[in-house]
Amino acid sequence: MSEPHPRTVVVLAAGEGKRMKSSLPKGLHPLLGRTLLGHVLGAAGPLAAERTLVVVGHGADQVRGHLAEIAPEATAVLQAEQLGTGHAVRIALEAVPEATGTVVVLNGDVPLLRPETVAELVAAHENEGSAATVLAAGVPDPTGLGRIVRDAAGRLEQIVEERDATAAQLAVREINAGIYAFDATRLRDVLGKLSTDNDQGEEYLTDVFKMLVSAGEPVGVHLATDHTETLGCNDRVELAALRRLLRDRVNERWMRAGVSLLDPETTWIDVTVALDRDAVVDQNTQLRGASVVGGGAVIGPDVTLVDTVVGPGATVLRSHAVGAEIGPGASVGPYAYLRPAARLAEKAKVGTFVEVKNSEIGVGSKVPHLTYVGDATIGEQSNIGAASVFVNYDGVEKHRTVIGSHARTGADNMFVAPVEVGDGAYTAAGSVIIENVPAGAMGVARARQRNIEGWVLKRRAGTAAAEAAERAGRTAEGASNSRPTASEGEAIHGTAESVGGAPGAGDTATD
Repeated sequence: MSEPHPRTVVVLAAGEGKRMKSSLPKGLHPLLGRTLLGHVLGAAGPLAAERTLVVVGHGADQVRGHLAEIAPEATAVLQAEQLGTGHAVRIALEAVPEATGTVVVLNGDVPLLRPETVAELVAAHENEGSAATVLAAGVPDPTGLGRIVRDAAGRLEQIVEERDATAAQLAVREINAGIYAFDATRLRDVLGKLSTDNDQGEEYLTDVFKMLVSAGEPVGVHLATDHTETLGCNDRVELAALRRLLRDRVNERWMRAGVSLLDPETTWIDVTVALDRDAVVDQNTQLRGASVVGGGAVIGPDVTLVDTVVGPGATVLRSHAVGAEIGPGASVGPYAYLRPAARLAEKAKVGTFVEVKNSEIGVGSKVPHLTYVGDATIGEQSNIGAASVFVNYDGVEKHRTVIGSHARTGADNMFVAPVEVGDGAYTAAGSVIIENVPAGAMGVARARQRNIEGWVLKRRAGTAAAEAAERAGRTAEGASNSRPTASEGEAIHGTAESVGGAPGAGDTATD
């Protein structure tokens, strides 16, 4: 068994991308979970190369910063002047004079390239002992692309850039994908002989093939099975087209793996997302970043999840979540917003117009509607009343609220942190809770109601409200005149004991 070939990957990412009309280097434009450059590096990953070199130029500092995040093992090599692809590869190899074996060169703007295709290209190159091998593709429209020119026997003769091609060569529909494998020793020798005698005045890497053929060296062509893998990106129109193609590829893969996508054309799933079998994704849904969706979960319609984990059997409807955890069987939405570190335990509920941030909601607990929960811990099987606010910020620091298990908090409550409501405790509707409520107690923090009789007739005379009050008064006076005498009333109605302002069962939350 032969020894494996040492491998070096060179990614060409120095171009400005003028047609993108952007301050962002072309390779850093995002596409379903990765940048263009990130997709290319991902395609090269399975080669297990000894080293990866990324040639940078325009926006070099931005590209270096991005590499530090996504591929810290890669080395950036500066091409201060963009003098062609051959010049870029020569500079890269000068940075690693020890490199031997196979050199794989990839353009940094071919995000649909599959790892399998790169691996097949390299395997064909190494198995055949070629000096150089180019990845080619047959395309419906070759406009703007370099052509593969073969001799009468079908062997590669040269690669011609469109601007330098003859009329006959322009008719060729087999194109150069800009992806190559070279023998390092023979590549170094030829790179030093490249000329700038062409329309662009640049050192073309493609000229290496013509020179190797002239020297009698073996060169090869490996044909991609799907030409869309070789599509590059030069402007935002092409970027959008690539995004659609990648969306369709990703969606097809998940559907074949047992995930239901009810409307694939409006479903956008990043390549970094994971879904389990029998998950259901409804229309107008985006799953982004490192999101994970468990089996049997139902997501959508109209949902965006970013770096969010959804447990098996959970439901998320018309909501937005970033950096959240949604437990098994939990329910979110519609119109909920889960911010980073929002954690819902099993069968917890976050309902309509609820925002949760940096908080834990325990097993079976509910925050049904119109509530902000920030920096809080809620125990098991508790219910938070409508229109409640967890007041977590004093203008300088954030503070935490703790609600125990089996608690029932009233509607329109304010919990001014730091504060605790104990297990099994209740709070009355309309309360501003600023002190701890012991377990099993009822917390009441509101002023006694006072009615000022006749205020509307005195202060708002002539208004519709005053007229309605007058009518109600006349109706009440008429009803009073028709009532039985006091002794009869007592016999019918009995007596009542005043309860004043004490809270009753109706003071706790809605569900």
